This record gives sequence, C-alpha cells and structure tokens, in this order.
Amino acid sequence: MLRSLGVLLGLAASAALAPGCAQPPAARRPAAVAGPVVRLLTYNVNYGIAGDPETVAAIRDADADLILLQETNVAWERALRAALAAQLPHMAFRHRGGAGGMAVLTRLPLVETEFIPPSGDGWFPAVRVVIETRLGRLQALSVHLRPPVSDGGSFVSGHFSTPPIRVQEITSYCARLVPDLPTLVAGDFNEEDDGDAVRFLVSRGMSSVLARFAPDQPTWRWPMMVGTLHRQLDHVFTDRRLEAVSAEIREAGRSDHLPVIAVLAAAAAAAAAAAAGR
Repeated sequence: MLRSLGVLLGLAASAALAPGCAQPPAARRPAAVAGPVVRLLTYNVNYGIAGDPETVAAIRDADADLILLQETNVAWERALRAALAAQLPHMAFRHRGGAGGMAVLTRLPLVETEFIPPSGDGWFPAVRVVIETRLGRLQALSVHLRPPVSDGGSFVSGHFSTPPIRVQEITSYCARLVPDLPTLVAGDFNEEDDGDAVRFLVSRGMSSVLARFAPDQPTWRWPMMVGTLHRQLDHVFTDRRLEAVSAEIREAGRSDHLPVIAVLAAAAAAAAAAAAGR
C-alpha cells in the first residue's frame, strides 16, 4: 500500500504513460534439487490493515525460512509475534511512521541485522540481514523504494521525476552489501521489470526470479472505478552464487500486494539439477 490514494492514482497514471515492456521470457519449470534450499517470502503487508488475520495466515502458510516484510508497524509486530513466534523465533522490526516500517522474520539464526535509513529523496528505509542457512551464510537486502509520485503529489511529474530517485536508493543500499556473501535483493520496488532500479541490479549481474518463473503475473492490485489495476511491483533478485529453483505469487491475504515466494539453492546445485532434467 502507498501512503495516499493520490499515490495509488499516480500508479495508474504511470501505467498509462509507461511504454510497453519487452516480451518477457517464458516461465521455466522448477528444477528438482537434492541439496539444501532456502524458502523466501517477500510481502508488503499494508500498514493500514495491521493484524489482519487473512494476511497473517498468508505469511504463516508460505512456510518460509526467511520472510522480508514492508509496511509493518507496532500493531503488525504485536500480531505477528503473537501468531508466529513459535514458527519463526527470530524477528527484527524497525518502526517508522506511516508505510515506513520494515521487518524480518526467520526460523534461521540472524547473524547480523542492519536497518538502513532512507536514502536521498527516498521515503522508506531498507534492511540488510545475514542469516545462517543450510547453504551457509546468506545476505538479504529488503527494500521499499520511492513510489512514482512527486513531493507535491503530482502523478504525472512523479512518473518522470522518481526513476532517478529509485536508482539512487538502490545504489546506496547495495553499497552496504558485503561482497563475499551470496546475496539476494527483494521487496517492493514500486516499478515493473523495465524500471531503472531493476536495470541497475541486472547491470550488476543479478538475476530476476520473477522474470524467470512468473514474468507476466502481477504482485499488486488496486480496484478502480473502471476495473482493477494490476502491476508487478515486487521483485526478487539473486547474485551468481544463488539460483531460484521455483517461485510463485500467491492470491492470498488482504494487502494490496501479494505474497511472493522463491525457493533458492546454491547456483552449482541448481545448475546440476537443471542439467539432469534435460
């Protein structure tokens, strides 16, 4: 959810103004990996419906090892700790007004947690964590990038003025990453797969999980007078040391965003599984 209805309408204007995306690659079938995997969930839970039971159930039912949440707040923390502490004993929350909260929930040990303040003209912080997994130590960066709306609330000018802000945000956040750890970047990018922040990660050699497994599926929806607006605003990226073996976008919960689930393996194991399946 964005911080005002105006922002939501701005996304509609952006969709109308944006050029058509390149033809996405065909979705691939998941590879069967014999070795260890890490199951990831990224989800913008919507700060305005804190504690919603259906959304809590969507998080629980994802059965993820690592959960990256955007738009959490005090009420969300209270509800999630009450419902999921036994399943996900390691939790970290950082509250910030409105839609600015971030959280990490995991059944795996948290080795390091760094909440990163908003960058430049960005509105929301990020969080970087290192967790101990069956693949070894893994680094994850959860982001919530600037929506396409100007400071003055203009949708049209925001469509044109905010892409550089999102690039500046992702550049600043990625500078905090430790280069010798397998890395994933996930969250609410507030742009589709042709956006400039997405292109920045691709230029760094990272791979989009949804471009591979769910290239044409939206992760965000909003009812309008003339129908429902759908866009793929949430993304998961991995570096060359990790590879997704499956991914899905679930129709679950009551947030305007949908849960995005990815199953990750070490790149060598995933490549071997893919080769065996040919």
